[in-house]
Amino acid sequence: MNADEFKARTQKLALRIGRLADALPSSRSADIYGKQLIRSSSSVGANYRAVCRAKSLADMINKLKIVEEEADETLYWLELVTESNLVPRERIADLMRETNEILSMVVASLRTLRKKKSKGTD
Repeated sequence: MNADEFKARTQKLALRIGRLADALPSSRSADIYGKQLIRSSSSVGANYRAVCRAKSLADMINKLKIVEEEADETLYWLELVTESNLVPRERIADLMRETNEILSMVVASLRTLRKKKSKGTD
């Protein structure tokens, strides 16, 4: 998957999660979870765009680490939404799978970049 395809994939994730947040029932916890979901999921794509503009290998690794953290945080909020019975797990299973796949690709990229950095290639 190239950078443009990954940008599109992360953007699509944020849009889908935005629709989920809009559909949550009206309650204090749903409002908080929804806002956090929107923030973290949109941050995945926004920070990946920053990765694509990194000025060095070290800069790229640092920015990609933020993407990893935001994707993991998105999973956390999705878990809270289901565990608080706001949305059935089956309804958001695909969103959780997609977020996990994005997280896995980011982790794999970080491993590759760290190996490259340890070899002194910058």
